[in-house]
Amino acid sequence: MKKIIILFLSVIMILNLVIITKGNTVYAENPNIIWLEKEYDRVYGFKEGLAKVELKNKCGYIDKSGKEVVPIKYDSTWGFNEGVASVKLNDKWGYVDKTGKEIIQLKYDGTNGFVNGIALVNLNNKLGYINQQGQEVIPIIYDKTFFDTSSDFQGLIRMSLNGKYGFFDITGKEVVPLKYDDIKESSEGLFAVKLNKKWGYIDKAGNEVVPLKYDDTKKFSEGLAAVELNNKWGYIDKTGKEIIPIQYYGADNFSDGLAIIRESSSFLRNWDVIDKNGKKIISLECTILSSFAEGLAPVQMNEFNKYIFIDKTGKKVVSKEYSFSGAHSLIFQEGLAYIMLNGKYGYIDNTGKEVIPPTKYTFVDKFEEGLARVNMGGRNMFQGVVYEGGKWGYVDRAGKEVIPLNYDDAGIFEEGLAYVRSNDKYGYIDKTGKEVVPIKYDDARSFSEGLAFVKLNGKWGILQKPLSKQQKTNLTATPISSKIETKYSSNYPCHKYSLL
Repeated sequence: MKKIIILFLSVIMILNLVIITKGNTVYAENPNIIWLEKEYDRVYGFKEGLAKVELKNKCGYIDKSGKEVVPIKYDSTWGFNEGVASVKLNDKWGYVDKTGKEIIQLKYDGTNGFVNGIALVNLNNKLGYINQQGQEVIPIIYDKTFFDTSSDFQGLIRMSLNGKYGFFDITGKEVVPLKYDDIKESSEGLFAVKLNKKWGYIDKAGNEVVPLKYDDTKKFSEGLAAVELNNKWGYIDKTGKEIIPIQYYGADNFSDGLAIIRESSSFLRNWDVIDKNGKKIISLECTILSSFAEGLAPVQMNEFNKYIFIDKTGKKVVSKEYSFSGAHSLIFQEGLAYIMLNGKYGYIDNTGKEVIPPTKYTFVDKFEEGLARVNMGGRNMFQGVVYEGGKWGYVDRAGKEVIPLNYDDAGIFEEGLAYVRSNDKYGYIDKTGKEVVPIKYDDARSFSEGLAFVKLNGKWGILQKPLSKQQKTNLTATPISSKIETKYSSNYPCHKYSLL
């Protein structure tokens, strides 16, 4: 029995973990941390198994063991995508693989990340695309480009040369000759194209499915597109048939089955809403009428940046006048809309109920993994998205304050955990507010691929995500989040997009 106890204790010491069971969760009081030898100035989240690090204005990459796999010698870099990262040295860009090998010579003036096996490059102010062997798939001779990766046009590339536009596929084959004067972004399977001052639509094979006869066009939305002819607007379907006569002085895209139009040439206060049959549903006198979403539309009646909400019959569902900030819109998403009133922030649902009343919080963030950060007493430092001071906590979609406002800083939830700061020290909490990693570190980052960076006494460490009953004991990496952490998004030397 004594030998068994000694063996058990030895295993615990090797793992450097003290496991504590609380409720349905198993926590690591002293979580596994790989402390990095170098004192990096800045670290970023893991992507494709590697993390960017900076030291003395140079950057490279480390793997999940902390080993430097891409030397810390580059002036700037994109993150890894499809196993390759673009890097910059002495004002020239090229590419490295995950071993740090420079697989494509650093000779370009700008580069983008690889998508579908090709990457955009800039050389002597000309644009083209290369593959991972450095071969030119689309010659570097063009003036403009747009890579459409939407579901309608996966891998279709718009190119421009000498003022003419056409399309290539990702193999470099010319799908549509460079003959158009302009091409707009895709919408519901079609592109709007312009030739000799007239607009129409083509499909991805280059077939002109709607004749080029209009003075202007808008995107297809819910099967219809607004088109202009002789200073009047109407709506067509994808065959070019005019579904709603060309008779209006202005027309917007359809949203939620309705579209906003103008029957008057005056730009003052007269708005109408029609359905897909052209039937007028609402006539309204107001300053601004915005599109419908989830059955409601925001309306600015008189005072600048003061909005009410109406339903699809024109009835005022929310009569209190709310405002919005540049960081959020008044459009409903998943049943909630962000609002501001007298400098306080909250959310209303689509019945007009104030789920989070705009009476208490100086900031309310968008919901991530079911919770939203809230701040009370802080000061807006930048466009409603950067705050200083006050206390932070979290609310759920019902408006319940599930995690009290006890923290000096708080991150969004990533992979079920969020970093928090108290008395200038950082740790991590779960969605119940339990501190799963002690608040004792000097800095911290959000989790990605099951790992997060923490800093203590000038050293960064790689923190493994604390164990739970649902997780395997080998700490298998979880998928990287598509969200971008905004805490350290400033334009540092190693954090620049090369083609911007």
